[in-house]
Amino acid sequence: MQEQGIGRSKGGFSSKLHAAFDALGNPIRFFVTAGQRSDYIKALDLVNGFKMGALLADKGYDANYMIDAAKSISAEAVIPPRSQRKAPRDYDRELYKERNLIERMFNKLKHFRRVATRYDKLDVAYLGFVFIASIYLWLK
Repeated sequence: MQEQGIGRSKGGFSSKLHAAFDALGNPIRFFVTAGQRSDYIKALDLVNGFKMGALLADKGYDANYMIDAAKSISAEAVIPPRSQRKAPRDYDRELYKERNLIERMFNKLKHFRRVATRYDKLDVAYLGFVFIASIYLWLK
């Protein structure tokens, strides 16, 4: 089953790097948002246009519209419910363990000091270097 995961990483100077990954943990799409913004802001943009068998995401992406988006493309939503949910839903705990690939890829990206500390003032410059670092990791 092909799966896709999404996640975020807190970057330097209070910004978040949101990313979509393929089943092998390779990054395929990135967005940068302000650190104080909610994870929901770019969630749908991360998954739009992809076909997948399962959508893996952390609790920060738990929203009804994310579950509906996964169902609309016949994908299984593997997102743990947040504690505030009145009716917690079930999710595949074994498949959720595959999200570890996402965390490991963020860790590999943070080996690039410029990504980890965000020296760039402009989002476009920061995102450009994130793309360069991702290309390096794809080729490695």
